[in-house]
Amino acid sequence: MNQDFLKYQAQTSPYPLGMEVSHAFGSYIYDTNNKKYLDFVAGVSACTLGHQHPRVNNAIKDQLDKYSHVMVYGEYSQNPAVQYCKLLASHLPYPLEKTYLVNSGTEATEGALKLARRVTGRSQFISCHNAYHGNTMGSMSVMGFEERKQIFRPLIPDVDFITFNNEEDLQKITTKTAGIILETIQGGAGFIQPHNDFLKKVRQRCSDVGALMILDEIQPGFGRTGKLFGFQNYDVVPDIIVMGKGMGGGMPVGAFTASAAHMDLLSDNPKLGHITTFGGHPVIASACLATLQEITETELMSEALEKEKLFRTLLVHPLIQEVRGEGLMLAAMTENAEITNKVIFKCQDKGLILFWLLFEGCAIRITPPLTISNEEIKEGCAIILEAMDEILNEK
Repeated sequence: MNQDFLKYQAQTSPYPLGMEVSHAFGSYIYDTNNKKYLDFVAGVSACTLGHQHPRVNNAIKDQLDKYSHVMVYGEYSQNPAVQYCKLLASHLPYPLEKTYLVNSGTEATEGALKLARRVTGRSQFISCHNAYHGNTMGSMSVMGFEERKQIFRPLIPDVDFITFNNEEDLQKITTKTAGIILETIQGGAGFIQPHNDFLKKVRQRCSDVGALMILDEIQPGFGRTGKLFGFQNYDVVPDIIVMGKGMGGGMPVGAFTASAAHMDLLSDNPKLGHITTFGGHPVIASACLATLQEITETELMSEALEKEKLFRTLLVHPLIQEVRGEGLMLAAMTENAEITNKVIFKCQDKGLILFWLLFEGCAIRITPPLTISNEEIKEGCAIILEAMDEILNEK
């Protein structure tokens, strides 16, 4: 299978991991040799409830028996999407009440950028150095990592960059700014959290100059930080939320949410200001609804904070300089990328899936399903420490 994988399927890197997947269940993925791997990555934060969660699976199967795609987004009233958007609104602060469903996080970013320009009539965007908001052309334009974008220029113009947590840079947000887009917790940069009320100060500056505050919740969202969305930990209300990854229980989806007054602008002058064929797909929306119900009707969010404490207690080793992040969005930081690479590869050999962050080579990604058990956390951390001991002994 790997030969056909490399021959017929386009790759994202020269050396993919190449695990031949047979099946997955709960917190484990099994390869075609029936070797099981404890999953500390959850499809890069996408499989919020683990693999083959019965509530999500049953919702998908039930909807398949009724209907699948029937019309492009926004024309027909379809119960799964309507119920999902209604439930989502009930868990968000006013005026964040209207949601546009799309197919991925980067598409949600594109919609949010368009909406900011439509609302303000301005062109400029502010983003952060080392930011990542997706990989389509608009999203790439607000990516703060030049090495990844240079070959694809020219991108959309009038984008400026600031440093996350640098208050002096907020003066760059002016009456020419349509919006500033920020990850609530910077993901690719190394799971960097806002401090010293940085997000509140961004909110105030945007309000002062009439710019929109766009928060990218694609990674922190859907319970991973102990709240449904990361921004709810920081006492701010953005103008637009961008979401994806964990919202669909492993199914491909994205969305952006704003006030009704703002979102309604996309439907007129011009009509069809933003369109998508498969956004709000009823099968996907059913998975999203089941995922959101499970997250909000159980103790998974509060348990994420307790599981964070367990990780921090266990992940103590001379090769771990610090553990960054919040809840089950964690990164174990090593001294250099070489050590990180060795740990990730050794752990895969030992049956534990870890992964990298996009821009911070020293980081070991730890973003397991919210449903992971304490015993599974202990099992995985023991493997990490074993691998690190081996690396120390090799020196």
